[in-house]
Formats: sequence, C-alpha cells, structure tokens
Amino acid sequence: MRILVTGANGLLGQKLLDKLLNRKGVTVLGVSASANRNPHLPQESFAQADITDMPHFAAIAQRFHPTHIVHAAAMTSVERCEQQQERCLEVNVVATEKIATFCQEQQIHLTFLSTDFVFDGIAGPYRENDAPRPCNNYGISKQEAEKRILASGAQAAILRTILVYGVIADKGRSNIVLWVKDNLSRGDSISVVCDQWRMPTWVDDLADACIRSMERQATGIYHISSDTMFSILEIAEQVACYWNLDKTLIRPVTARELGQDQNRPRTTGFYLEKAKTDLGFYPTPLVESFNIIEKQLLIFQSHE
Repeated sequence: MRILVTGANGLLGQKLLDKLLNRKGVTVLGVSASANRNPHLPQESFAQADITDMPHFAAIAQRFHPTHIVHAAAMTSVERCEQQQERCLEVNVVATEKIATFCQEQQIHLTFLSTDFVFDGIAGPYRENDAPRPCNNYGISKQEAEKRILASGAQAAILRTILVYGVIADKGRSNIVLWVKDNLSRGDSISVVCDQWRMPTWVDDLADACIRSMERQATGIYHISSDTMFSILEIAEQVACYWNLDKTLIRPVTARELGQDQNRPRTTGFYLEKAKTDLGFYPTPLVESFNIIEKQLLIFQSHE
C-alpha cells in the first residue's frame, strides 16, 4: 500500500504515520500546510502543501501514486469555524470534495475523518444511520463534507470520532488528557465542563481503525470511539486519579457558564456494532489506555 495522509502534523496524523512507518509493504507520505513536526517521519516522507491549493496537492499526490488517502486535515476549532465561516467552508468542505473527486478519478481508496459534532447531542448515543443535526458551523461543514464524499462516487470510508486523546513525540499537540495532566502536575487549577457527555477516543485506537479501513477497502460511515460514556469532568477526574494528582484543583463548570450550551452537543457517544463487525474494531478502555500512555511518555522523555 502507498498511503498519503493529510493533516500529517495533527495528533492522528502523527500517530498514524508512526504506526505505518515500519509496516511491511507500506510506503507513506505525510502532507501538512506547516513544516514537518514529527521527529519520527523522515523528511523524504513529508510534503508541505495546503489542501485548499488543489493543483499543488494533486501534483504531489500524482508523483507519489497513492493507493490510499487518509484525509485527516481540517479546521476543527468550533469558535474559529464560527468566526471564519468562509475559510471553514473552503477547508472542510470544498477541499474535501476535490480530494474525493481526485480519489474517484484515480481509483484511490479514501478514509475521511469526521466527528460526533454532526449530531446535536439531544438523543445520543448515535448509530451511523441516525439523521445528522449539527448545532455549530464545524459540525455543519463536516456533515456537508460527508454528503459530498458519498456523492462523489469515490471508494470511501467516513470515520466519525469523538474527543480524541493520546500522546505523540510532538509536545505541541495537546488534548483533554494531557491538558488535565499537565495543569494538575504544575498545581494549576482548571475549569472542566460537568454537563457534557462523551465517549473519548484513544488516538492509537483511531489510527488502528484507519489502518483497518484501508486494509479492508471499507466503504460507508463508521462510528469509532470508546464504548463507555463519561462526562468531561469524569474524564478529568480519571486522569487525576490515575496519575495521583490533586482532584480539588478541578473546578466543575456548566456548559452555560462556558458559553457552550448552544454550540456544543450535550451528549453524543456512539454505538459501535458496525465498526466491530465490519472492521474488527474494539476500543481500549480508558484506564488501560492510560497504562500505555504512561509508558509512551517515559519513552519520549528518554529520547529528549
């Protein structure tokens, strides 16, 4: 397989490329708008390109001749997607449609990363065939991207996921688990929302799901997450408990207090039967993932 990964500097992009680098029979190319930040990825396996510049992206892809593209690049900040709606449309929708059309024309398998934010959070957890109803522009853009991929005729798998966390060598990429751990380790107090519920996704699991999607030439929509529901506050408390940090530094706040009661889904979560059946995807429990994250952190620290 020859695998091109967009969003190569992101949490998933770096983790996926790390997993693929030494895999037999696999050649990779990471693509990102910014310079390569993955210390494990050789410069010859990286290309700098903005996905909204389709002629440049297509030229890079044609030179590489991918059999598979994992499209993980996106504008993901809810606030930024509201403030820069035109740019959000350009990055999340138009560029995605062009990549899907390119995949269809070149007979390349596409794996696209989507989000639980295509749902409004009123009736979670959700199945793949539940009707999307996003409550923010980010979710709207991802739903529209999904529709355009499905209409393109490309052989494509759409993987929706939730609140991705984990660790990579690049310290510039944070997430809920590392944010809580780092702040509490410094003795800093944090405010954490107590009335939003999610099934958080370990990035190693999500990367494995992408690999299974490619290996099986999967098509259609799949839900990829953990299978246990937590409030975001409970996730923070689990982090504090595991690393023996001071839970009293965690201040519960409501979504309303944060201004997130209207533009964030209250309860998402996924049913995973389809991913389990079609992809053989079984998520790692939260605390078990912490055990591996702790080992990964020690390895990265030893290489500094």
